[in-house]
Amino acid sequence: MNQALILTHYYHSGFSAARGRTLLVFDYWRGEHGEIPERLQLTPDQLKRFDHVYVFISHDHPDHFDPVVFTWKDVTDVNYIVASDMPVGTRGRRMAPGDTLALQDQLSVTAFDSTDLGVSFLVKWDGITLFHAGDLNYWHWREESTMAEIEEAEAEFRKAVEPISRESIDIAFFPVDPRQGSMFEAGANYFILSVKPRLLIPMHYFHRADVAIDYARTASCRSTEVIAMPHIGEKLGVQIDEEGYMNLFVPSEQEENSDQADEKAGEETPFLEENADNPFEDSDLPLSQLADESPENTGDSEPS
Repeated sequence: MNQALILTHYYHSGFSAARGRTLLVFDYWRGEHGEIPERLQLTPDQLKRFDHVYVFISHDHPDHFDPVVFTWKDVTDVNYIVASDMPVGTRGRRMAPGDTLALQDQLSVTAFDSTDLGVSFLVKWDGITLFHAGDLNYWHWREESTMAEIEEAEAEFRKAVEPISRESIDIAFFPVDPRQGSMFEAGANYFILSVKPRLLIPMHYFHRADVAIDYARTASCRSTEVIAMPHIGEKLGVQIDEEGYMNLFVPSEQEENSDQADEKAGEETPFLEENADNPFEDSDLPLSQLADESPENTGDSEPS
């Protein structure tokens, strides 16, 4: 049986995948207002426990790129993989759509297109294939756009997804952004139908964790299981056995390496304070009232 992969959700589109002594970090961002509590942030001391660390930056929008990641290089050996259109002077190995890099034995990454800045990443890692969409999505804004603009966005998205649909993907991280209003989940739905990842984890919803939870409840189908990871620091174990079956589990401290476990992991995102500014107030999606599991948004970043 292959070694388990331990996924950790940080905030927004930020995830890591750990396997043995190797760690992959995707689009890490602490949040505009420090939404990740300090005790749940990635630190250089945590990174030093791995022999190989790869940090992926899909593009330079502030909600996908936290400059703190470059301070990690000062204390441990970190390899950066960045989009080719990142600003001049950005450290790291640049990738344009179609590029492939061999990172180590049984670990490679291929860049695919995006419908915004940068790229999306497909990682093949010793029998498991992961896909991080970055800002690849069907970015339609139906309450604001003309029909021609909506059709153009759809055609661009379908074109970008077509080469990805030829891949066999085990785990995909994909946007479900409620700021788009009606049919906000259209991109994720199309991705599931055309690419058929075995597991899809919603991302890019800021503090609207209720949106990810509700989407996961309704979007699973025969080809794809949809699982939300709505809490900061939440972990999920993934293992594919010799017969190809995917097993999902909540990792124990031993399974995720107890010296890397955080006893605070799984903390819920905070609720929106009464009368606080809410960037989703114009959305046609009702705010969930499930106080025990559906925290609302407190961020105010610009769209994707």
